[in-house]
Amino acid sequence: MPQKIVVGHKQLMAEAEAKVSQVSAAEAIAKLGQPDVVIVDIRDPREIQREGRIPGSFHAPRGMLEFWVDPDSPYHKPVFAEDKTFILHCASGWRSLLATELLQRMGMKPVFNLKGGFGAWKEAGGPVETVEHK
Repeated sequence: MPQKIVVGHKQLMAEAEAKVSQVSAAEAIAKLGQPDVVIVDIRDPREIQREGRIPGSFHAPRGMLEFWVDPDSPYHKPVFAEDKTFILHCASGWRSLLATELLQRMGMKPVFNLKGGFGAWKEAGGPVETVEHK
């Protein structure tokens, strides 16, 4: 018999949306390049190679995010200890919504989700740079 989950992705996302601060693509585009803002791309490297990326964004794969943020982790990345505003995004804003909620729970602030993700960014006319295949 298949396992029965008790909380589905829609409920998880609705709960996160009630707690998480979000920015529109237009708001994120306006913040691009500001020295106190870091745009964090949590997509898989293959997505970035296929679709491109936001210029100047910092890539933190979703699977490593908590470990890169935590200063007590051996995998910590110093960028996350800086006194900056962080805007997370994925392709559609779903993974980054849940990730933003988790970072807020960890105590990180200010941290925002890019509503609609990279798709919304492109649709709003945000710049995209191509990434060379390695």
